[in-house]
Amino acid sequence: MFDKYPAGTLVVTVIEARKLKSKDLIGKNDPYVELWLDDKYKQRTAVIKNNNNPVWNQTFTFPMEEGGDKHKLYFNVRDKDTFGSDNIGDTKIDFKSVFSGTPIDTWVDLPAKLGLTSHGELHVYIQFMPQ
Repeated sequence: MFDKYPAGTLVVTVIEARKLKSKDLIGKNDPYVELWLDDKYKQRTAVIKNNNNPVWNQTFTFPMEEGGDKHKLYFNVRDKDTFGSDNIGDTKIDFKSVFSGTPIDTWVDLPAKLGLTSHGELHVYIQFMPQ
C-alpha cells in the first residue's frame, strides 16, 4: 500500500444520501455536503431543498502532489437554514486503496456524536487519475 501518494487527481462523486435525520422542527432537511482533504480547501454540493433522501451526482476534483501523505477524505452533511446551517452528520474515508487502481464505491454511515444512532448514510465514489 502507498504511504505517500503519486501525482494526479483524486476524483470524488457525491452521489446521494438516504435516511437523513431531520434537523428542522417542521418539514424536511435542505441538505448539502462539504468535503475536504485539508481544512483550507473545502468544496460543497448544491443544496437540495426539502429532502431527506437527496441525490446530488456531483463530482469534485482534488489535485494530488507527489509525495503527499493525507489519506483521509472528510465529509460533513449539513442542513441549510435561513440563518446558517445545522450539522446532520460527518464521516471520513481512508482512500489509500484508490492509488492501486481500485475505485471506492461505498455507502458510509453518518453516526450521531456519540455513535449510538445513525443520522443517515452517504453514497460516494472515489477514484484516482494518475498524471
